[in-house]
Amino acid sequence: MFKNFTKLEKSWIYYDIGNSAFTMMVSTLFPIWFDSLADAAGLSNSQYLGYWSYATSVATILVALLGPVCGAIADNKGFKKPMFTTVLFAGAVGCALLGVVPHWLAYLIIYVISKVTYQISLVFYDAMLTDVTTPERMDLVSSQGYAWGYIGSCIPFICALVLYVLGLKGIMPERIASALACILVACWWVGVSVPLLKNYTQKYYVESSAGAIGEAFRRIGATLKRIFKHERKIFYFLIGFFFYIDGVYTIIDEAVAIGKTLGLDTIGLLVILLLTQVVAFAFSTLFGKLSEKYDSVLLISVCIGGYTFVAIFALFMKTLWQFGIMAFVVGMFQGAIQALSRSYYAQIIPAENSGEYFGLYDICGKGAAFFGTTLVGATVLLTNSVNIAVATLAILFALGFIFLRKSASISR
Repeated sequence: MFKNFTKLEKSWIYYDIGNSAFTMMVSTLFPIWFDSLADAAGLSNSQYLGYWSYATSVATILVALLGPVCGAIADNKGFKKPMFTTVLFAGAVGCALLGVVPHWLAYLIIYVISKVTYQISLVFYDAMLTDVTTPERMDLVSSQGYAWGYIGSCIPFICALVLYVLGLKGIMPERIASALACILVACWWVGVSVPLLKNYTQKYYVESSAGAIGEAFRRIGATLKRIFKHERKIFYFLIGFFFYIDGVYTIIDEAVAIGKTLGLDTIGLLVILLLTQVVAFAFSTLFGKLSEKYDSVLLISVCIGGYTFVAIFALFMKTLWQFGIMAFVVGMFQGAIQALSRSYYAQIIPAENSGEYFGLYDICGKGAAFFGTTLVGATVLLTNSVNIAVATLAILFALGFIFLRKSASISR
C-alpha cells in the first residue's frame, strides 16, 4: 500500500484517511439529516440552504480567528501533539452527537463545534508535514494523503449510507440509523489516527516560554508584518489561495445541499458523491506523480481552470446526470489542488514556525470559506436560484489565478 514511504510518513497519511470520513459526512449525510429536521420544523428549502450555509460560515470564521493563535501556541516545544489530540477527540465526540440531536438549531450548534475542532486539527496536522518528511518529498506525501483519504473515507461512508437507506426504507428507526452511522464515523476517525498519535514527534519548534498565549499573539503580529513587508512570495500566494480555495471548499461543502435545493434524488446524489471519491483518489495519485516532473504552480493553475469550468457549468445544471458531470470534474481536481497547495506552501515557509504559518494558511483557506458559503446562501435567498449562486464562484477562481501567478513570479 505504501511501499516507498517511511513509518512516520505512513502514520501521517493515515490521519487523512481518518478525518476524510468526517469530511464526507459533512458534504453528504449531515445536510440531509439537517434537511429532515428543518422540514419537520416547517422551514422552506431556501431557508434550509441559507441556514446551513450560514452555519458553515460561522464555523469558518471561528477557525479564522482561532487557527493562527492555536498554530502559534503549538509551535512551542512539546505543544503540538497534545493540542492535536485534544481537538481530535472533541471533533469525534461532536460527530457522534450529530446522530442523536432532535432539533434543527441544536444540530447546527453542534455541527459548528465539531467542524471547528476538525478544522483546527488540520492546522496542527498540516504543520506536521515539515516534521514527517523532507522538502523534496512533500508534494508526493501530501498528494498521497489526500488520495488515500478519499478512497479510505468510502469504507465508513458506505456503512453509513447503508444505515441511512435502512432508516429511509423503515427497516430500522431513522434516529437509530443516524446515531449508529455517526458513532461509526467517529470511531473510524479516532481509530485510524492512532498511528500518528503514537509515532509523531515534534522535530521543529520554538522554545517554550512563560505566557505562551501572549507570546503567540506577539509572534503572529511580527509574522504578519514580516510577510507583508519582506515575504511577498508568501503574501501573494496567501491572497491567491484565499480566493481559489474559497470556491473549492464552498462547492465541496454545499454539494448535497445544492442538489437537494434543485430537487434531485437523494440516494442518486449520495451514490454520485461516493463515486467521486474514487475519481478523486485516482486523480490525486496522478497529480502526485506529475508533481515529480512538473512545477506545482503549473499544476495548481490547471486545477483552478477545472474549477472555473465547474462554476460556469453550474448555470445549466438541472438534472442528476448533469450533477454527475459536475461531480466528476470536481473529483478530478479537488484532491490535487488541496494537496499541491499544502505542500507548495510548506516548502516556502520556515519549518520551525510551521504551526504559526499554517494557522495563517487556514485563515486564507478553510477560514476563507465563509465568503463563498455566505455568498451562496445570500444569493439563493435573494434570487431563489442556486445555479446563479454557484456560477458567481468563477470570479473567485479568476482572482485566485491572478495572485498565484504573481506569487510564482517572485523569487524566494
